Amino acid sequence: MNQEKKFNIYKEVMAEEIVIYLSGELDLSVAPEMRSDLEPFINQTKRALTLNLKDLKYIDSTGIGILVSILKTRDALKAPFGVEEIPPKIKRLFDITGISQYICPLEGSSERKEEII
Repeated sequence: MNQEKKFNIYKEVMAEEIVIYLSGELDLSVAPEMRSDLEPFINQTKRALTLNLKDLKYIDSTGIGILVSILKTRDALKAPFGVEEIPPKIKRLFDITGISQYICPLEGSSERKEEII
C-alpha cells in the first residue's frame, strides 16, 4: 500500500534568506519531523527565515506552538523571521488565537509587536 505523505517541507536556501515551504497538514503526528527539519535553520542569525504557508491545509495547536516557539527564538536572537502567504482558514485561526499580530511577512517585520506573547 503506497500512502502519500500528508505533510511536506521544502527548503530554499539562499545567500541571505531561507524560505521553508510547508504543505499539507501540520499536526501532532508530524510535529517531530517539522522540528527536526527546521532545527538547523532556527538558530542561524546570518540569514532571514521565512515560512511560506501557501499550501498548508491544516494546522493544530501543536503546529501553532511550533510557530510560536520559532518566533520567540528568532526574536530573542534578533534574527529576521516572517510568515507569508497564509491561507484564509489558517489566518482566521491565527486571528482567533491572537498570534496574527506577531507574525507577518519579512517586509513588514519592523512593524511587528516588540514583546512576544
